[in-house]
Amino acid sequence: MQCDYFDAGACRSCTWMGQPYDEQLAAVHAAAVAALGERPGLVWSEPVARAEEGFRNKAKMVVGGTVEQPTLGILDRAGHGVDLRHCGLHEPALHDALPVLAALVTRAALVPYDVPTRRGELKHVLATVAPDGGLMVRFVLRSTESLPRLRKHLPWLHEQLPGLVVASVNLQPEHKAVLEGPEEVVLTEQSTLPLRLAGLDLRLRPQGFFQTNTAVAAALYAEAAAWTRDLGARSAWDLYCGVGGFALTLAGAGVPDVVGVELSAEAVTAARDSAERAGLDGVRFEAGDATAWAAAQEHAPDLVVVNPPRRGIGAALAGWLDASGARHVLYSSCHSGSLARDLDAMPSWEPVRGRVFDMFPQTAHHEVLVLLRRR
Repeated sequence: MQCDYFDAGACRSCTWMGQPYDEQLAAVHAAAVAALGERPGLVWSEPVARAEEGFRNKAKMVVGGTVEQPTLGILDRAGHGVDLRHCGLHEPALHDALPVLAALVTRAALVPYDVPTRRGELKHVLATVAPDGGLMVRFVLRSTESLPRLRKHLPWLHEQLPGLVVASVNLQPEHKAVLEGPEEVVLTEQSTLPLRLAGLDLRLRPQGFFQTNTAVAAALYAEAAAWTRDLGARSAWDLYCGVGGFALTLAGAGVPDVVGVELSAEAVTAARDSAERAGLDGVRFEAGDATAWAAAQEHAPDLVVVNPPRRGIGAALAGWLDASGARHVLYSSCHSGSLARDLDAMPSWEPVRGRVFDMFPQTAHHEVLVLLRRR
């Protein structure tokens, strides 16, 4: 892949830009294998890859510049905006939407937040595209001062972006390196974005989490379903379940009793909606801390799925899993280093299957799915 921004030195986020993709894929696979080290019985499948560009379903754009000439992209070292609206990583629908969103900044007189002076209102524009082209757009503002103008220009935004499903404002008044705040104001009639993939009908709410690469996420869920069918599990937990991707996949793969646990109440609401729409009576979702919830249960299920953030599941949950009565664990990790550390803290378990999923081409980041069985 070739990128003008990278070549010009304007953005170096994609550290492997320009490296042949087959070499990138071999490198991430080797990195995962090296991180986990020698583990007898672990069989690796070939890594999963899709497109090396135009794959990102989410754009997280810092807003800079001025009302008349806004930038959507990143900040330079001085805190000034660098425009990246033509980034080649974004899916086509996102690429086409960003100039419209920049034009809205001017039309609605949304003053970009200036980090050095701590003045202005609009901090970020966050946009997500669904497989069917539907769009969710979020504006991260310091206050509600711009809300009336955004509402006024919402019909224009619908005209320019016919695929717009959800638009909202997130309020983040503090001056710190936090992407968004806790309060969300939905501007549209609909508050969830349908995500239909791999036989699933997921629902994403403004503060919910979904994988950045839709095609690779679909492959990840399909692999989890295939591995699960061989286990004969009658019960399963999906810890850190997000909008319910793994939980709904397990239910669809024939596991009759599935529970998803997620800290985000927004994500749990969306997951429950998806389960109801799919008519899956055997799956339910709970809002709470994954470790605390698991520790409070009387009995462990046959299968536990964990899909934690980069830091991993941590010593407490690893210890609980090691002493539990579960028979299998599916561990989906976005950081093979923390995965290896967690496996070392679970001596009663052995990994038997592993596969790398290249969610983030042009970088060293990757997703790893590992199946564990009790020794």
